[in-house]
Amino acid sequence: MEQNAKATIHYAGNETLIGISPSGHALAMGIGSDRDTAATPLELLMIAVGGCTAVDVISILQKKRQIVTDYRVEVSGERREERPRSFTKLFVHHIVRGRGVSPEAVESAIKLSDEKYCSVADTVKPKAEVITSFEVIEEDESV
Repeated sequence: MEQNAKATIHYAGNETLIGISPSGHALAMGIGSDRDTAATPLELLMIAVGGCTAVDVISILQKKRQIVTDYRVEVSGERREERPRSFTKLFVHHIVRGRGVSPEAVESAIKLSDEKYCSVADTVKPKAEVITSFEVIEEDESV
């Protein structure tokens, strides 16, 4: 992404916004209280934090030649009671399934993402504490 990238958001009616990313991809966002139309912008922020770190972690684990058969990131958050109801904490939990995956390799990959690579988490950290955790699930070789 270029340094001065620009996203555009259009109101599409029916409590829906359409965001156009700098690369030209469209994404619906819901602004209604019922959340039936699409994810809200705050929900997308959670997805962005999880997605950013996931890109880093899986890439690092592949470079470390870890045999990962499934990988998932779960993000939850605590918000302020008063407005603006921003996040005060984001909990990022990595679940790595594979064969012979080293917990030390996973921990190192998460640390690199958290401290060096994930620009989304780095952007939210001045306002919200990002707390990471992980688990490694050994997969049976016969699966």
